[in-house]
Amino acid sequence: MKRTLALILILLPSLSFTQTLTAFRGEVSNGYNFWVSTPKDYDSLQSDTPVILFLHGASLCGHNLDRVRRYGPLDALKMGRQIDALIIAPQNPGGAWQPDRINRVVDWVFQRYACDTNRFYVMGMSLGGYGTIDYSAAYSGRIAAAMAMCGGGNPKSYCGLNDLPLWILHGTADRAVTLSQSQKVINGMTKCGDTPRLRFTKLSGVDHGGLARAFYISETYDWLFQHRLDTPDRPVNTDYDITPERLRRAYKDIDRNANHLIVRSGGNKSSARETVDSPTTSTTGDTKYHTIRKGDTLGALARKYGTSINRLCQLNNLSQTSILRIGKKIRVK
Repeated sequence: MKRTLALILILLPSLSFTQTLTAFRGEVSNGYNFWVSTPKDYDSLQSDTPVILFLHGASLCGHNLDRVRRYGPLDALKMGRQIDALIIAPQNPGGAWQPDRINRVVDWVFQRYACDTNRFYVMGMSLGGYGTIDYSAAYSGRIAAAMAMCGGGNPKSYCGLNDLPLWILHGTADRAVTLSQSQKVINGMTKCGDTPRLRFTKLSGVDHGGLARAFYISETYDWLFQHRLDTPDRPVNTDYDITPERLRRAYKDIDRNANHLIVRSGGNKSSARETVDSPTTSTTGDTKYHTIRKGDTLGALARKYGTSINRLCQLNNLSQTSILRIGKKIRVK
């Protein structure tokens, strides 16, 4: 009896640290399919939970929702980054992000999840950076703060962007989307008047993929959470910096044992996991991941990726006797 009670006491705290990721397909008419992630200790009766909307880049477009987990805040959660927010992550099937379609998804979530609508944040990179600018310009009155990375924008009017705290980041070595695209947004904002809520950071030597690392550092989320929609005059926070050196160290302060993630389906369209047509490897900046398949071993993976078993263990907090679970993504470079 004592042994059973001790086991219960060990297991109960771990349940409070569970994070739930739910897939929704076909739920929002003329919207997008999307993920909703609820944070640890989420209380469905409380409304003080902040909300982050993540808009992905072109490489994750399609009809396989599992692709949206390859980089960004959902992948950061899986790696162990603690993000105390409800996260909405829609999937764009192709083409430009459409602000009205995004907003229908946001409305659907706000109506069904307890959250603080004064703490609603938008972030995205590349195509998602364009989407962040376009959506924020159209719906600036509902967004507490936005962060647009290595993108641009083609809003109907840039003027709404002057109303909210906005941080634009772009690498000087970006060849996929040139720095001039972010400058175009800033020029459009300037034509509308003063831009006291704008931050523009040029990251020296950072290429297009390098900015994906911003999703894995605490400063990104700490900066967003400093803003509220109902704050008088809505000043932009300047206490946090994102530097090329900080991006290079993005994965070093993540506790990879922090999260237990439950993945489920919130609709009747299909199962939550769609891994059949997912590739074995994926890349975020200069970091590479491998999705475990039947027959994989640490030795085989070390040979395949030109590394060592010790290095694989170090990157993933594994021991040489750890069980490699099918479907789990591990870092190989």
